[in-house]
Amino acid sequence: MGGHVNIDLRVLAGLLLLVAAVPRAGAEGGAHTGFSCNEPKDTWQKQMALQRQLKSTGWRVRRILVMNGCYEVYGFDAQGERVEAFFNPRTLIRMENTASE
Repeated sequence: MGGHVNIDLRVLAGLLLLVAAVPRAGAEGGAHTGFSCNEPKDTWQKQMALQRQLKSTGWRVRRILVMNGCYEVYGFDAQGERVEAFFNPRTLIRMENTASE
């Protein structure tokens, strides 16, 4: 009964990477949980309108996604700081995080 267990090193390496990534994903995922927009889809402004609005204030927009019914923007603000921000798709107003950290 006392045999060997043969483990493929590639499988082991993949498992280690997965385990290492789980806490990181959880920490980053927390940013998504505080925002939810419940605007009817037919009232949404186009993503391009948000991009133009942000560009006019000095932002560089890398990507706009939809997350929990909000526009999620990845880019850089006017000061060159990396930003992940959420906007109401109807009003294009930035959603502020009111949760205590």
